[in-house]
Amino acid sequence: MSGGCEKVLGMARLLRVEYEGAIYHVTLRGNGRADIFHDKQDRERFLTRLGEKTGEYGIRLYLYCLMTNHVHLLLETPQGNLSRFMHALETAYTVYFNLRHDSSGHVLQGRYGARLVEGEEYLLKLTRYLHLNPVYVGGLKGSPLAERLVRLRNYPWSSYRGYVGLAQPESFVESGPVLRMVAKSETRQRREYREFVEAGLARTDEEFLAVMTSSRWGIGGEEFCHRVRDRHYDMVYGSGKKVEDAAFRKAVRTLKPDDVATVVAEGLGRGREYVEGRHRDGRVRPAVALMLCKYAGLTQRQAAERLGMKTGVAVSHQISRLKIRLENDNELRAKLHRIDSTLANRLKSTMYYGKG
Repeated sequence: MSGGCEKVLGMARLLRVEYEGAIYHVTLRGNGRADIFHDKQDRERFLTRLGEKTGEYGIRLYLYCLMTNHVHLLLETPQGNLSRFMHALETAYTVYFNLRHDSSGHVLQGRYGARLVEGEEYLLKLTRYLHLNPVYVGGLKGSPLAERLVRLRNYPWSSYRGYVGLAQPESFVESGPVLRMVAKSETRQRREYREFVEAGLARTDEEFLAVMTSSRWGIGGEEFCHRVRDRHYDMVYGSGKKVEDAAFRKAVRTLKPDDVATVVAEGLGRGREYVEGRHRDGRVRPAVALMLCKYAGLTQRQAAERLGMKTGVAVSHQISRLKIRLENDNELRAKLHRIDSTLANRLKSTMYYGKG
């Protein structure tokens, strides 16, 4: 892409385009290309912080891949709060890293990269591209197919093993939306997704690689990338506001908390008073809190206040325990899946977009 807009904007710091429901491919790199993970403990701590912050900021994390000196994340921001989330994540890991390694200053390179992603077609192919990242580095790129396959299936620092059933899925990774793109039947999803990704070891998707490298503005079709580029142009020359980040468009993507609570109550076969009250059933209030954050746009602190819980951290912990419980409770998982589908359909019927 060329032209005056591209040249002028290329000279300045790229402004963030943020809106509710945006999907991003985020990259974090070590300062000066230095390693950001020295050992297993560093990686585990990063994933712990990642899980905490996705819950705290209502982020839908679809994928992660940790390399030695960089990180890939694929995520959605239902609340349009990418900058706040990333600032919290980077700060938390930097404080830990400097304390543990007796260092100071920046651990991560200046600004994280964040490109908007368009639509399911590009999202699915992007997950394959990112999950294959560990087999296209160093000497592995030209190694035999069988060797790369072993590397992919055994690489412990990405969400791939959880996606395809080779490891316990992390509670903070939402693989469901991606898996449903390859098959409707849950019994076939993981197998078909594995076949989809591993086919990329033998056959490169040249068309998608061209998409990945064709525009700095986004990952998607030409029209989508042009709209993102034009919004950047408006941010620089339109309002004249000197802001670090601005909205790409406004989206009404939330439901009323009362409506969310009612749907959850009906889905669990309980009354409203029960699902929002205090009791010993450790499945109910976390389920309500999860759906309030996801579909009513509440923060975990706000959900805690509504449900009579002490803090947003308490909500985060209960949601994490709920997600672990869902792995072995088929009945509850089926109920929450129906609740989620009902709320998602209601959300779609209320959405509208306008200029940001």
